[in-house]
Amino acid sequence: MTGTGPAESVDPDFARIDETPDEMFYGMPRLVTHIDEHACTALAAFYDSILKDGDQILDLMSSCVSHLPATLQPARVVGHGMNRTELSANPQLNEFFVQNLNRTPRLAIENGAFDACLVAVSIQYLIDPVAVLSEIGRILKPGGVIAISFSNRMFPTKAVAIWREAGNAQHGELVADYIRQAGLFGEVNIENISPRPGQSDPLFVVSARAN
Repeated sequence: MTGTGPAESVDPDFARIDETPDEMFYGMPRLVTHIDEHACTALAAFYDSILKDGDQILDLMSSCVSHLPATLQPARVVGHGMNRTELSANPQLNEFFVQNLNRTPRLAIENGAFDACLVAVSIQYLIDPVAVLSEIGRILKPGGVIAISFSNRMFPTKAVAIWREAGNAQHGELVADYIRQAGLFGEVNIENISPRPGQSDPLFVVSARAN
């Protein structure tokens, strides 16, 4: 089951241990990466395989780092997140905005504005992921790519119940199901890009192209 109702969903699959306003939890800046160095390098390499110079990129649920390859020359990178200090510290962003997607999943962005949308190790915190992915499908150009990465790390009190109760393989299928339910994307791919299995953080990416 996925969260397809209003943003303030009471679906038990999307309940969280900590239901206090997200602005309180994310109010303190966390100027760190949320996966280890090897996983960060693997994510940048994956981005290098799907992005190209001149792309318009939306880094959704971002922080102080976007994991973009150093050699990439995008036309523009727009960041979104919950903490202004973190986003201000991100050197790869040209601009950013702060918005609580769990309260307001609608994005104030015109249709077909971006070539790519990246969601790095954050999908587990959305209480209505299908609504957010529908917005991503709307704001991507035809053929634009969505790439959703995840590891085994999380803030457990803010992760939704269905994520906390599943393993990595189930997480991939769950994210793929979110994308399919949005109804705006083509074939969905699930990839294990873990750089050093058993020695560093695992890393998986679910990706698809907008119709």
